[in-house]
Parts: sequence; C-alpha cells; structure tokens
Amino acid sequence: MPKLFIGGLAENIQEMELAIFVSLHGRVDTIKVVRDRATGKCKGYAFLEIPDLADAKNIISMLDGETFKGNVVTIKINPDTPVVTKPFSKNNDSFKKKRPRVSKG
Repeated sequence: MPKLFIGGLAENIQEMELAIFVSLHGRVDTIKVVRDRATGKCKGYAFLEIPDLADAKNIISMLDGETFKGNVVTIKINPDTPVVTKPFSKNNDSFKKKRPRVSKG
C-alpha cells in the first residue's frame, strides 16, 4: 500500500477537507494530518495511505503543485522505512547471562 507525503498544507486544515480534495483523483484509506501538540494546528504536512499504486500516481500527477486552501501543495510517494535485520551472532549481548543462576535447594 503506497504512502504519500503531502506538504504545504494550511495550519487550519481538517482531515475531511483533505479527504475530499484528494479523493477526487484516487481512493484514500487513511489520512494522518501532523499537528502541533500544544496548539493542535497542522504543521503543514500529512501522510496518506492509498490502496494501490495507480491511484497514488494519479493523485500525484493531478494535485502536485496545485493550490489548496490558498497554499501550493507538494505530493510525493513516501517510501516505507526499510526493515533492517541484524545477522545472528552467538556473541550478541542479548544471549549473555545477566546474572548468575542460584539454585534454591
């Protein structure tokens, strides 16, 4: 499921307004408007989850650089953070004994 970054949003944007704006050009599963914790105002960007790549590309091609609520918005695919796995190692600290076992006998 592609994730989109949308920047250049007005500080008073509401999720429903953004949903209506974007959904004219493709399906949207979730919208997360990033807000300031103290004020509740939008920090100027949001993340969208789009069900398929074709819809994501259509949203980008139709809306990137367009004006929304007085601001020019930027939309791009937000690549997922790659999963980094550590190779198994017998010397890994998580396998070291933290304290000696004491028998209760």
